Amino acid sequence: MRLLVSVTDADEARLAVEGGVDIVDVKNPAEGSLGAAGPGVIVRVREVVPPELPVSAAIGDLPGLPGTAALAALGAARSGAAYVKVGLWGTSTTDGAAAVLSAVRDALDGGAAVIAAAYADAERVPGGPLPPGAVVAAARRAGVGGCLLDTAVKDGRRLFEWLTPDALAALVADGHAAGLEMALAGALRAEDLSLVRATGADIAGVRSAACRDGRRTAPLDAERIRRLCAACER
Repeated sequence: MRLLVSVTDADEARLAVEGGVDIVDVKNPAEGSLGAAGPGVIVRVREVVPPELPVSAAIGDLPGLPGTAALAALGAARSGAAYVKVGLWGTSTTDGAAAVLSAVRDALDGGAAVIAAAYADAERVPGGPLPPGAVVAAARRAGVGGCLLDTAVKDGRRLFEWLTPDALAALVADGHAAGLEMALAGALRAEDLSLVRATGADIAGVRSAACRDGRRTAPLDAERIRRLCAACER
């Protein structure tokens, strides 16, 4: 299982690399769980991350507008992202979500992997996004690269408070059956990584667990990242 750590700038990216992370993820937490950073931030992160390590980038919680999503994704990919994470906040049906994901896939044309993002706590978001099962189904229908299961509201409540390990394992299995790479995130702690691995997930994504005092707004800590990487390898 690989470890993804979210960073906000090139300085944090250097710390993540020092800690031995597998994937450096660029996002802007001020704009939400999948907040998009500017293209220049992605470019600068890509410049300081070794070529063999992939960079991923979130492009935001998007409306149900395929063209808008495709344009944002293309900007992220051309700035250096190998994975482009697509929020599906504004789509209320599986068909609508699949249309957005298909437009992004076509725009990137294999230049970057498209990752559909779902929220385990979708039920507590006003006018909320699709539940995780529907997003996995949309990702399968669109033929994209993978799916991320995360939490929308960053108030310290963890992924496993919204979905049981068995439910997550079933979603991961559904994704794998469709050829999707599956990632889990959402206020994960070091002690959660064994549960994440047991679900069969390919990637564990963290932010707060990699920060100095366990708060997602605190500076990243390379030693914490090293311990998280070791836990993923076990």
